[in-house]
Amino acid sequence: MKKEFHQGNRARVYEAMKPHSLLVMFSGTEVRKTNDEQYPFYTDRNFLYLTGLDSKEFVLLASKDAEGQVKERIYILPPDLMTERWTGARIKADEAAEQSGIEDVAYVGGFEMDFHRLASMGNYGYLYLDTCRAEPGDRETPAHRLCRRAAVDYPFLKIENANAILRRLRTIKQPCEIEAIREAEKITRDGIVAMMKASKPGMYEYQYKAVFDYALGQHGPQGPAFPSIISAGRNNFCIHYYAYKGQAHDGDMILNDVGAWYDNLMTDVSRGWPCNGKYDERQRLLYECALKTSDHMFDIIKPGMAMEDVDRESHRYNALLLKDAGVLGSVDEIGTYMWHGGSHHVGYDVHDVVERPEFIAPNMVFCVDIGIYHEEWGIGFRLEDNCLVTEDGCENLSAITPRTMEEIEDTMKKGSVAVS
Repeated sequence: MKKEFHQGNRARVYEAMKPHSLLVMFSGTEVRKTNDEQYPFYTDRNFLYLTGLDSKEFVLLASKDAEGQVKERIYILPPDLMTERWTGARIKADEAAEQSGIEDVAYVGGFEMDFHRLASMGNYGYLYLDTCRAEPGDRETPAHRLCRRAAVDYPFLKIENANAILRRLRTIKQPCEIEAIREAEKITRDGIVAMMKASKPGMYEYQYKAVFDYALGQHGPQGPAFPSIISAGRNNFCIHYYAYKGQAHDGDMILNDVGAWYDNLMTDVSRGWPCNGKYDERQRLLYECALKTSDHMFDIIKPGMAMEDVDRESHRYNALLLKDAGVLGSVDEIGTYMWHGGSHHVGYDVHDVVERPEFIAPNMVFCVDIGIYHEEWGIGFRLEDNCLVTEDGCENLSAITPRTMEEIEDTMKKGSVAVS
């Protein structure tokens, strides 16, 4: 992303802030894995959305006065030759300014005193922080620690929710974000097609994953957008399966729920295929129902449609198809075979942090996920695509990945990836 994208995002956040307010955003800190090892660092997505800076322990501090004038400063890690010898070069001040568009760059050691000076000078009554937790038990972040300390040291500062502003902004994708998602779709397609071509009875789930990872690795170092879900046979009935220890036996369906990212934008695509390259009668029946349901949804999704109707209508329509096919005795039994919805938004996160909209609007991007799990038949899979809402309808961004049975079988016939 160009710096203008991040500058625009910050400007919209500042516009939404009250006068006499401060904003503090943290890039995050490393999490210890074991002994002297940390988990790979993953920059806070909202911080990245605002600055474009991908590094630990950075801080964005902005102040907005009574007239709406904003001053902003980014705090980065100082040079440290010994540390950099071990873990690589740190972002320099001129690089941070160029990437973010923030001209005022300082070292992170000065943040505490600068914040204290602003907070205690009497000109500010509000402090915007992103203290959102996905679940109550999630670990504490630097924003939580500052929030707790501000209650003691600066009780006159009212805490405001920066996360709510950012959710609203991230709900609607900008043209550069959509283009990045399109590129990520191409990479995702390459990974899924590689798995299809390599597929054969006897192959282990970890081998499918290795094929996918290798294909993505040809496009850059970032790897999968999220931990890949790749399973075979009975393991398909664990919706979020990460063990990769199972083996595909002749006739088993391969379920994969995977994605790539490009320029920080992500995809989430699912395909299901028989490991031997040929759908049997029951697999064909169920997959046809899923495909017709997905196609139906892409025919009707348009601006003004209720967001809740994406899941509701997909269940209703699929239930009718399964009943007509003799799988269901009653449409009310659809929960027996459809275990989840799937209309989550995608973007800077694979389950994007957005303001859940009441109605669909142009330039939203979300998944249409049709999952069918028939335990008695031993068939479980999902067909998941990424939907871009347009001015008068929608576009299936992941239609470039084989999705009909004919396309998938034809792709598998052309298999050329050797897996021993």
